[in-house]
Amino acid sequence: MSTIEATTTDRRAQRREEKRARILAAAWFLAQRDGLAVISLRDLADRVDLRQPSLYAYFESKLALYDAMFADGYRQLLDVVRARPSKQQPRPALADFVHLMVQFATEDIVRFQLLFQRTIPAFEPSPASYALALEFVEIAAGMLTAAGVSRTENLDMFSALVAGLCDQQVANDPGGDRWVRLAGPAVAMFLADVDRRNATSAKRAPKPHQPSREKQQ
Repeated sequence: MSTIEATTTDRRAQRREEKRARILAAAWFLAQRDGLAVISLRDLADRVDLRQPSLYAYFESKLALYDAMFADGYRQLLDVVRARPSKQQPRPALADFVHLMVQFATEDIVRFQLLFQRTIPAFEPSPASYALALEFVEIAAGMLTAAGVSRTENLDMFSALVAGLCDQQVANDPGGDRWVRLAGPAVAMFLADVDRRNATSAKRAPKPHQPSREKQQ
C-alpha cells in the first residue's frame, strides 16, 4: 500500500470513528430525553444527518448501539475511579469510592440504568464491553481486600450496600446528595460489622494442638 493510500485509509477510519462518536452522543441525548428503552432510530438518524438505513453502516443493530453505550458508560466510570487520589489509607479510600459510585449514579440516571440495571431485557453486553465491567469489578475487589474484606458473604453485602445507596439516591433524590452523604457512615458500619465477624470467627477457631510433655525422670 502506498503512502497516499495509507493516508486516505487512515482519514476514512478517523472520519468513521468521529461519526460513530457523534451517533453515540446523540443516542445518549435521546435516551436521557425519552428513556433508554425507547430510543428512536429515526430520531437518531435525523440528529446526525443520516438516513435511518445508513445507521447500520456504523451499528449493525439497536442492541449493538446499546453495547457501544454500555462500553462508553464503563469507560466513563473507570475514568472517574482512576482519577481518585492514589495515596489514601485503604478504608478511607473505600468510603470515597462508594461516595463516587453513588454520585456517579445520580449524575446520569440513564447511564446508571444501562450499566447496573436490566432496563433492556434482551440486551447482554459483548465480551469486549463486558471486559470493561470486569475491570471495574477487579478494582473494587482490590480495594476491599486492601481494607481487610475478603470473605464472599462480605463482598456480596458490600455490593448490596452500594446498590441500595445508588437506587435510593436515583429513585428518591435524583440530582441531589441525600444518599451520597450517607456513603461514609454506611461504609463505616459495614467495616465495623466485618471486624466484629472476623473477631468472632477468630475466637471460635480451634486452637492448634499442643503435644503433651511427658514428665522427665
